[in-house]
Amino acid sequence: MGDKFETGQILEGKVTGIQPYGAFVALDEETQGLVHISEITHGYVKDVHEHLTIGDEVKVKVLSADEENNKVSLSIRATEEPPKNNPTSQKKHEANQSDNTNSGFNTLKDKLEEWIKQSEK
Repeated sequence: MGDKFETGQILEGKVTGIQPYGAFVALDEETQGLVHISEITHGYVKDVHEHLTIGDEVKVKVLSADEENNKVSLSIRATEEPPKNNPTSQKKHEANQSDNTNSGFNTLKDKLEEWIKQSEK
């Protein structure tokens, strides 16, 4: 098995089983690997069934291959582009920051200037 699968290798596999903690993927006739629930996709996964079904063809990356114990750890997430920040939410965030200049976190320099003004009064 160790000769066939190397860490970092990208492979095609087929989902053969789903458990609450992840999904089993057949890499060939003899070898199955586990995609842990945290490696299914970017972001939070509450239920594996919402993302995968038995029989799905998936692209996986080999995270580790343990020949002695015949275990292969896989990741679907590592084969996908991470989601980009939503520009709309970024604009809202920037707008909220400019509207609330007196609330939230201020830099020490800004607070120092504010404190000096207050102490002079």
